[in-house]
Amino acid sequence: MIEENLIAGFGGQGVLSLGKLMAQAAMEQNLCATWLPSYGPEMRGGTANCVVCFSDDEIGAPVAANYDAVVVMNQPSLEKFESAVKPGGTLLINSSIISVRAKRSDIDVFYIDANDLAESVAGNAKAANVIALGALHAVRPRLETSAIEAALKTAFEYKGQKVIDMNIRALHAGMEAMQDTEPNQPQATAARAR
Repeated sequence: MIEENLIAGFGGQGVLSLGKLMAQAAMEQNLCATWLPSYGPEMRGGTANCVVCFSDDEIGAPVAANYDAVVVMNQPSLEKFESAVKPGGTLLINSSIISVRAKRSDIDVFYIDANDLAESVAGNAKAANVIALGALHAVRPRLETSAIEAALKTAFEYKGQKVIDMNIRALHAGMEAMQDTEPNQPQATAARAR
């Protein structure tokens, strides 16, 4: 089993952090994992993406031509990477700031108002990346919830228990928002998760 993921958005949206969390969660499950970031020199406000692969066997290459799952946090990323999803794969769209719909019909497309839900649940839009992680986990459960929670604890340990708890709430809010959501249907909203 190998799972190849691409996460993309603007610098400052936590795209690279989301990828690190996925890789850490995979390692918490004793899986092999790679994390390969890519970003422009301008960082915040520029484009950023990362590739995360995890497998129960050694990983031959940290990148792929097409991905099992793609998470896009802004419209330029949707335009650039929608075609990179493998047929039958998953595309997760942050509909808080992406107003267009995906064009492909050979993939499972899910929409989540990640920024709005992060504001509602965590009181901070910076948690939109963790909301997206929870949403992806709900629709494509390739990692264990306990492993993702352990990764959050490791990542935010230096910020204290309050920040850890807030991020775990955000993770579960993302998961709950996607309950009973069918692919290619209207977006999951913050109101739905309350």
